[in-house]
Amino acid sequence: MLSSIVARRLVTGLHRAAWRPAVTGLVSSRGYRGDAPDDTRGDLIEIPLPPWEDKPSESIDIKRRRLLYESRKRGMLENCILLSLFAKRYLNTMSEIQLQQYDRLINEPSNDWDIYYWATQAQPTPDVYKSEVMDMLQEFTKNRDHEQRLDAPNLEYLDKESQ
Repeated sequence: MLSSIVARRLVTGLHRAAWRPAVTGLVSSRGYRGDAPDDTRGDLIEIPLPPWEDKPSESIDIKRRRLLYESRKRGMLENCILLSLFAKRYLNTMSEIQLQQYDRLINEPSNDWDIYYWATQAQPTPDVYKSEVMDMLQEFTKNRDHEQRLDAPNLEYLDKESQ
């Protein structure tokens, strides 16, 4: 009984606080300028990245391990989840050519959002990245089996494969 009274007062108090009038007369001069029509993007900083280079002397095993790591450690969570699950499913069965295509796809573009938009087909894939692996990734992204994809896979599956 007592806990329901406390809970009711708490909810009532929160409800009243939400309806308090905001302080007026204060205008913030800060804001996101990216959507402004007169934004010249002159303040945009482009960080140069080293160009992607194929590693022909790298063994297949080392390449798979590197690509698995690079699939998991991305600049944005969406790609961490998407690419690590994709790598878990396909990386060990990819041919050398497919591994090279995947390596180029995840390492050459400087913006992870580009990879995400191409994989989800929100934007057209540039011709240089159209490949068998991109087709596989786009199909995987459709998630036709409605799998729950909320986190990158646990790495325990690697121990089972090596035994």
